[in-house]
Amino acid sequence: MRANALFSHPWRFVTSAPNLAALPREGPVEVAFAGRSNVGKSSLINALTGQKDLARTSKTPGRTQALNFFVPDMPGAQTGEPAIALVDMPGYGFAKAPKEKVADWTALIHDYLRGRATLRRVFLLIDARHGLKAADLTVMKELDVAAVTYQIVLTKADKPKPGQLARLIEATGEAIARRPAAFPQIIATSSLRGEGLEELKDAVASLVDWQGREALLETERLD
Repeated sequence: MRANALFSHPWRFVTSAPNLAALPREGPVEVAFAGRSNVGKSSLINALTGQKDLARTSKTPGRTQALNFFVPDMPGAQTGEPAIALVDMPGYGFAKAPKEKVADWTALIHDYLRGRATLRRVFLLIDARHGLKAADLTVMKELDVAAVTYQIVLTKADKPKPGQLARLIEATGEAIARRPAAFPQIIATSSLRGEGLEELKDAVASLVDWQGREALLETERLD
């Protein structure tokens, strides 16, 4: 129900931060979408919000080179904080960009993930065709050390055969079972077919301070 309330409103782009100094002030809860280059972060955000051009997509790895922030236009957002912010992160790993740029945005990714007080959860996107790679394990280790909760979201889940997908989910569950910051539920999604989107919406909506939002809206109604 609350997922419907959150995602029935349009979302808007707020800002793009190429470095830590450009980050918006800490306010609403933030959830970040992280993953290897070309894993489908922007496509998933567009599918999640129902706005095909909200996050910029490209078939070229490394197109997203900054932290891009999006918030919902919910009632009350003009007089209080937005309910939540989605953060589309640059991909880590291989990218078709100069090495210096890749090094800069990779450092930005790691600094943001380790040090953002309002970051409530990281949705760590994994390509269902390939599973966990060394770069993913490095990020998971950093999140474990920083005590930042992360949840595995498989992308492009329509590509593997059903048996292959089931084995990947099982293997991934075993890989995160003893990791202290890993959220146990794995969500398999397909931006193309819409699979897993409702489950992901529920996960995002569960992170909103609904008690505070509802109190704000009630105050507005009384005014």
